[in-house]
Parts: sequence; C-alpha cells; structure tokens
Amino acid sequence: MFYLSDAFIDNVLTEDIPLNDCTTESLGISKEPGRLRCYPKKDGVVSGVTMAARLLEKAGMKVLLQAEDGEIRKAREVVLEATGKADQIHAVYKTAQNVMEYSSGISGRVRAMVEAARKVNPNVMVAVTRKHFPGTKKISLSAALAGGAIVHRAGLSESILIFDQHRVFSQDFEEDFRRAKIHEPEKKLAVEADNYEDAMKFAEYGADIVQCERFDFPTLAKFVTEAKKCFPNLVINAAGGINADNAAEAAATGVDVLVTSWVYFGKPFDIKMEITACR
Repeated sequence: MFYLSDAFIDNVLTEDIPLNDCTTESLGISKEPGRLRCYPKKDGVVSGVTMAARLLEKAGMKVLLQAEDGEIRKAREVVLEATGKADQIHAVYKTAQNVMEYSSGISGRVRAMVEAARKVNPNVMVAVTRKHFPGTKKISLSAALAGGAIVHRAGLSESILIFDQHRVFSQDFEEDFRRAKIHEPEKKLAVEADNYEDAMKFAEYGADIVQCERFDFPTLAKFVTEAKKCFPNLVINAAGGINADNAAEAAATGVDVLVTSWVYFGKPFDIKMEITACR
C-alpha cells in the first residue's frame, strides 16, 4: 500500500475546482445523472487507478474499481466505472484522467526497464530517484512502485548519499567520510563516483554502496568484478543515462541496482474517459 492522505486527495482535487464549475452550472445540467467509464486506448500497464477512484468518491460519485495499479489491461477494457450527477463528473474526471495517464506512463516505462534488465540479471533492482517534477513526488513514486521499481531515496532525510557536490567542500574527504559513518551509525553510507579509481577508493574507505555515475559498461563490469572480490557485501549501483534501451546492457555488468530518472519523463499513457447521460 502507498499511503495517500485525504488532505492530499483534497489538494489535488481543488487545484482544478477551487470553487465551482462555471460551465456545468451555466448550462443548467448540474443535477443530470450520468456514467463515467475509463479504459486504456491501447494495451498496456495501467496505474493511478486507485487514486482516481478516491478522487471520484471525494466528489460524491459511486465507484466500481475494476483494476489494480500496475496491472496490464487490453485496449477498451474498463478499469474504472462511476455514476453520479453531471456536476460531480465534471468536477473531477479530468483530474482523474491526468492522474491515470501520467501514472500509467511512468509504470509502463518502469515495467519495460525491469523486464529488460532481469532477462540478463534476474536479481537486479530498478530504483527511481527524487528527480521528479516538484510537487509530484507521491504520484510519481506510487506509479514507479506499481511498475516494479524501488525508491532510490525519497528525500534528503532518508539516507546518506555523498555526491561530488558535497566533496568539493571537504578538505579531507576520508576523514569526513569516517565522521559521517560515526554520526549516522544506523544508516548505510553511499558515495557516487565518476571513475574507476574513485569507486575503488570509496569501497576501501568502507562505503556500503558505491554509485557509479556514467561509467562505460566495460569499465563498470570490471569494477563489479574486482570490487566484489574484495568487498563481497558491497552494493553497486549504475546511474546516469540508464533507460529501457540500455537497461539490459547495464544489468549484464553484474550491478545490484539500476538508478534512473528516465521513467518520469515521457508520454502519458492514453486513458479514455467515456461520459454518457443516464436518462
């Protein structure tokens, strides 16, 4: 379960209807009964369906949920159906559509990465970063999890991940590294490296995780082989430019985790919102 509070649902809903719906009211059709049926326009992964159902219920509609987030559905196969009055339908259907389309796009791209990577490395994990569009964290991460990913780090308070942008302030990084391990004894310590030599040095310092940024794949494979000989419990991440097209090649190096932001940036997955009057 990915928890979304009622307050969060309210905030999403009121972005589109802060007060009233001028169009529906001015036409005098507010109380007319209607039905909403939601289905994908082509075969694929659907997601955001659970949140869409909550949005519709928040507007006062009766909802029949017919799919779970992350499931594959055929074109025109109904995933969500709801009945209510015209003003309820128009208050929320576009927001519900946006949530499902953007979520399904993310989940579908994650699924493509996971399937490609695990064909060559069955134990590899795909982890999504915090490089989503600001304000969309909960929707983006929920969709990624539904597609089969894990969360790399939800935010700065969750884990220690040292970048070059941190190291530029350090006069003695090895000493500062040891200080960080003492300061946060319950957290694993990850360090990003952009070359083989630094990656091996950080492993020798005692890093729990080394994140290899934009290594070419032969170099990455060499580092995995050599580092695992000396540090068998070391977790090795591949990061930087990882996507569905190169996920298999990256996974074949033997890394433990593929870190990606690619899944957030792509086309939404079209969901048809079919509205009919019930007379």
